[in-house]
Amino acid sequence: MALFAYTVGGGGAILIGLWESVTSISESTRGENPLYHSSQLVENASRSKPRLTLFSSATTYLLISFLSVLVIVNSLISLFDAVNYKDSMGLALQLQVIPIASLFLLFSGLGILSNTTDSFHFPKTILNLIYAFAFGEEFFVFYTKINDPSGSGVESRYYDLMLVPIAVCLFSTLLEMRSTYYAKLGRGIGFISQGMWILQMGFSFFTSMISDGCWLSRRSRGNLSIKCKGHSEYHRGSAIATLEFNCHLAVVVSFGVGFYSVLRKVHGMEREALKYTPIGADKTVVHDDNHHQFSLESDDDENGIGVEMTLKGNVWATANN
Repeated sequence: MALFAYTVGGGGAILIGLWESVTSISESTRGENPLYHSSQLVENASRSKPRLTLFSSATTYLLISFLSVLVIVNSLISLFDAVNYKDSMGLALQLQVIPIASLFLLFSGLGILSNTTDSFHFPKTILNLIYAFAFGEEFFVFYTKINDPSGSGVESRYYDLMLVPIAVCLFSTLLEMRSTYYAKLGRGIGFISQGMWILQMGFSFFTSMISDGCWLSRRSRGNLSIKCKGHSEYHRGSAIATLEFNCHLAVVVSFGVGFYSVLRKVHGMEREALKYTPIGADKTVVHDDNHHQFSLESDDDENGIGVEMTLKGNVWATANN
């Protein structure tokens, strides 16, 4: 059951990240494609772009709201389980998770209302601010789990590495307040990394992929710890977690660069990028078989003196008449 919860949560985060990445790249390339700037297609593009943007935003809000509801339901189940086992720490952990999911649900609910009803329009900046608060609270919760004296197992290393994609999502959401496509792309990549790492934690905690010499210790459904026999097993488990994170990061970067290149090729390149000019092409070279001659002649009516300076190759000649 716990592995299923981690799988659903990680898969949902990956789906949200993929959708945000695809829509951000499509919007940016559609706005930069020279075909959309032609006089014949400007009117069609201006009409279709709001519809496409509203559809992509509404889909994102629906995915976030659905995942938030699932997280709240899972946390409530874990909360009642902690009450049955009289686990005060497990109860406190779930009371931290529910407000985070509620913030994401509030953000998605307000976004859906803003997109579906004309009478209710919530400012985009305020929505992004709520979004940023949700990521900030999530970051704070995982940070407190690292410094929790009762949870000093290998799982603390996994929580420590989880801070990286959460920080990417938080920073990208703050940048999106200035309406940049690439900030949305960065948040999508952060969501994908978050989802992949949640999946990795599920398999590393609840399957045979757990590090040798370590085992799962659970006080309740939502309060777990990975205990090890000694310091060597603990450090090996932490090193394996770091190696797994580096592999996930390499996969995300490789897939992201390749996918971005394919979409760029399909939708077209930026207008300025098409104006490629070789280095030095702006320099004009003049070929002349005759020698270049420069003459300075001063007309002096009284003395009748003329000065002529002639350049022939590298030799200067001066003559006074």
